[in-house]
Amino acid sequence: MAINITAAVFDLSMHSLPLTLRSTKQHQTKLIYGKYLMSDSYTPPPVWIWQDHNTPQASARTGNQPVAGARFEQELPRGEHPLQLYSMATPNGVKVTVMLEELLAKGHKEAEYDAWLIDITAGDQFSSGFVEINPNSKIPALVDHSTDTPLALFESGSILIYLAEKFGEFLPTGQPARAHTLNWLAWQVGSAPYLGGGFGHFYAYAPSKQEYPIDRFAMETKRQLDVLDKQLAKTEFIAGNNYSIADMAIAPWYGALQAGELYNAGEFLSVDEYANVERWRKAVFARPAYQRGARVNRFWGPEENQLKERHNAADLD
Repeated sequence: MAINITAAVFDLSMHSLPLTLRSTKQHQTKLIYGKYLMSDSYTPPPVWIWQDHNTPQASARTGNQPVAGARFEQELPRGEHPLQLYSMATPNGVKVTVMLEELLAKGHKEAEYDAWLIDITAGDQFSSGFVEINPNSKIPALVDHSTDTPLALFESGSILIYLAEKFGEFLPTGQPARAHTLNWLAWQVGSAPYLGGGFGHFYAYAPSKQEYPIDRFAMETKRQLDVLDKQLAKTEFIAGNNYSIADMAIAPWYGALQAGELYNAGEFLSVDEYANVERWRKAVFARPAYQRGARVNRFWGPEENQLKERHNAADLD
């Protein structure tokens, strides 16, 4: 299923790159940077104005817009457990459900949770209830009702840190192991937009294929895979020899990419070149808790891998 991930903005400065501009006719140019890049170049106006034709697939409820806030009134459901998750099984959503299943596998009964589907393809993230707990309208979001005042959390990296500290698992307390783990967690948060919003958008979802952005983001994506491959040549897991929230954050993105599961781009990116990433990915994906977490809030793919909502452990049995 195609997951709509917001495109990253890239900046091409004619002053910083040795470009030769060759006019072919009025309003059309070809940009040459060692080779042919693209035609029909776009000249930005002095002030950008949002127009419906900029997002032809958009609707008032689901489409990208340059404003934040709720688009319709709808309260969020609440289950019986203190931890209430509102999410979908995109790579960012899988991070949190994997973490919760790993905590349960460790025997933390207080990590039991209800997982409610927020279908981002239907615009559920723009409901008044969801916006109340995440003004950024992105999944996942978590509410912890075990605190004196219900605590809303958003951004997957923030949620992982919160759960790790709440239960004392998967994030070392001593240095330098803690710093190493947080370094790699921050690496994923900062790097994935180039993979998803950059490469994934232009390779799989853009209305037309353009060589320049695909080349640019394919190069960066392969560089990131090489960063991981070189790190994993030295360590069993991402941040050392212990499984951590860094692995949970990186595997749904780069593990899935190396497995050929993202954007149907495995052959294009020659993902089999990254043997250390493959070794690590197979080990992480083989974990029972990872397999359970990857099914939660999924409504596409093989039926046995789907679970729209999760309210107790038996739902996954």
